[in-house]
Amino acid sequence: MTHSERVLRELLNTLDQRRPVAMVTVVFAEGSLTGTVGRRAVIWELGQHAEVRGDLGLGILEAQARDAAWKVLEARRSKLIDVEGESGRAQLFVEVQHRPPTLLIVGAGHIAMPLAKLGKMCDFDVVVLDDRASFASKERFPMADQVIAAPFELALRDFSLDEDTYIVLVTRGHQHDVSSLLEVLDRPAAYVGMIGSQRRVRAVFQLLEEEKGIPRERFERVYSPIGLDIGSETPAEIAVSIMAEIVKVRRGGTGLPLSDERRQGKKKR
Repeated sequence: MTHSERVLRELLNTLDQRRPVAMVTVVFAEGSLTGTVGRRAVIWELGQHAEVRGDLGLGILEAQARDAAWKVLEARRSKLIDVEGESGRAQLFVEVQHRPPTLLIVGAGHIAMPLAKLGKMCDFDVVVLDDRASFASKERFPMADQVIAAPFELALRDFSLDEDTYIVLVTRGHQHDVSSLLEVLDRPAAYVGMIGSQRRVRAVFQLLEEEKGIPRERFERVYSPIGLDIGSETPAEIAVSIMAEIVKVRRGGTGLPLSDERRQGKKKR
């Protein structure tokens, strides 16, 4: 097996394990590093540290290259980087490999169906969970990548969550939303949203603070009431508002109308 084949196999294995990963390729080199052009390595996250497979052939600059590639991977944006030393200079392309994020919909009711469709349209891996087999079925959710019929708490405890998981709690009863929230509150996730009115959400958080001793600041990561305010009323409209908020969180948007800037510009003139 060649060097490139070994690196490619490591890349595929890491993607299968759903870890953030990047391919590092030497695209330009000069000095004594000229022969390294085309060399590749794979770098991925292992806890809070970087794991590397492959050798770029940069000698004393190898560590510098790996540190720089690690920062690119942390930022999740592909980038050209330069390393330089007495032995010469090299330019590397760090290509961050993006895996599909996971949309975990907890509750398979009337909002879940349009939400699952929107999730697939936005290129998410969609997982639907409900404790009722008659609701959590592939017949009702043919678009879902996975449908789980199991008790909420047990299924969530066994489900692998990470920084690319977006969780939506929309069960048939608020008690299930709350018990599910407690299962995911302190676990990795890019987004945790729970349905409910302003009054109910405040009451729930206050109750958990008083009865469970959960500090109020731990609820700051929870998007609840869920979704952007678009005046939604129907299940499909609510699903749109939820998916819009998830995209906003994922892409770093503002949630403001794009036409606002134009209108404000007119007022200034």
